[in-house]
Amino acid sequence: MKKVAFYTLGCKLNFSETSTISRQFEEKGYLKVDFQENPDIFIINTCSVTENADKKCKKIVKEAKKISPNSYVTIIGCYAQLKPTEISEIEGVDAVLGAAEKFRLIELLDDFAKAQDTKVLASEIQEATVFNNAYSINDRTRTFLKVQDGCNYGCAFCTIPLARGKSRSNTIASVVESAKEIAATGVKEIVLTGVNIGDFGIVDGKRNERFADLVYALDEVEGINRLRISSIEPNLLTNEIISFAATSKRFVPHFHVPLQSGSNTILRKMGRRYLRELYVDRVTKIKTLMPHACIGVDVIVGFPGETDELFLETYNFLNELDISYLHVFTYSERANTRAAEMDEVVPMKKRSERSKMLRILSEKKRRKFYTENLGKTFTVLFEEDVEDGKIHGFTENYIRVAAKYDPMLINELKLVTLDQINDKGNVEVLEPEFVFEKH
Repeated sequence: MKKVAFYTLGCKLNFSETSTISRQFEEKGYLKVDFQENPDIFIINTCSVTENADKKCKKIVKEAKKISPNSYVTIIGCYAQLKPTEISEIEGVDAVLGAAEKFRLIELLDDFAKAQDTKVLASEIQEATVFNNAYSINDRTRTFLKVQDGCNYGCAFCTIPLARGKSRSNTIASVVESAKEIAATGVKEIVLTGVNIGDFGIVDGKRNERFADLVYALDEVEGINRLRISSIEPNLLTNEIISFAATSKRFVPHFHVPLQSGSNTILRKMGRRYLRELYVDRVTKIKTLMPHACIGVDVIVGFPGETDELFLETYNFLNELDISYLHVFTYSERANTRAAEMDEVVPMKKRSERSKMLRILSEKKRRKFYTENLGKTFTVLFEEDVEDGKIHGFTENYIRVAAKYDPMLINELKLVTLDQINDKGNVEVLEPEFVFEKH
């Protein structure tokens, strides 16, 4: 029985796909093992969001060959689609598979027999037209369920359409079936994921269904306590979806809504499909219906043409907005994107300074949000996340909670009263009796 190990770089979507591919191996009789357990085969699922993709890939390959010198190393994922030849030249890599090939790697790689030359199987991205269903299981307390892939938007900074192809989706019926399968394993929370999930509904190039209707259907699936939307574009987060979430049985009051810039000038240069006024409208709608809702924001600093004044426009916009935390990305040039050809390049030092300013702002926003919720009672799903004698989990509105470790709490939903913020920035439940069964 050959041993296979997996390593995933990047997003929740990659985790869902790695998990599904690992189950394919187990069904074929392979033994899934940890990275350090001397595997015969390594599958490395890569990301391409930042310029460090190549460095990370090389580092993981080097570690793999150190652990198991005679192993067969396969690279898949977004970086593999974008730069297959470059990856094939990394010492120790045996095969590179693109977006259209990665779910067929067992059949394509002939028992993983090593050859003199690296095998490169990466079609043009136009060939990636099939939607491959995927979800993570047995990896974490929460399951990442892929409902959509690819993107038709073509933002100036983004390589995702080049790495994953056109927007395409599963069907509502198939997603519901997957949700039922997941529920049967005892998982209590599903996170819906995709490249542009608000664009759900496109099959074979035609829009057949709506994301809102998927939300309605999933809310009826018995056995799942929580459904969480991982990230959704502001122009696709409709009032219909927000209003439904406010009264939903299972969708939680947590939204992650990419902004990228608080300056309309930069939003237009980026090719985004909204302006800041629409973003304010969405945040206002959420907070009006769900005052305790958590709102996370993606923002990019240092985009070409972002002057000091335009950056301060973004900073002040975010500072005044009723949001809960930021994911801050320092802009990095990506080949074959429009932004890479733009003038008015922002120096790296300025990009770093701006990134640091927004990360500090994010911590202030998060602490303010946590403080506003102290003394209130929420349901926490405790995870196998133990540190310094404390077990951790998240409330429905995405507040990270620490409680005294008790193995009986793992993968359990408990009502807690949020007591105080500890020195690690988490909300602490100080006494065990504050944790009790939900009835």
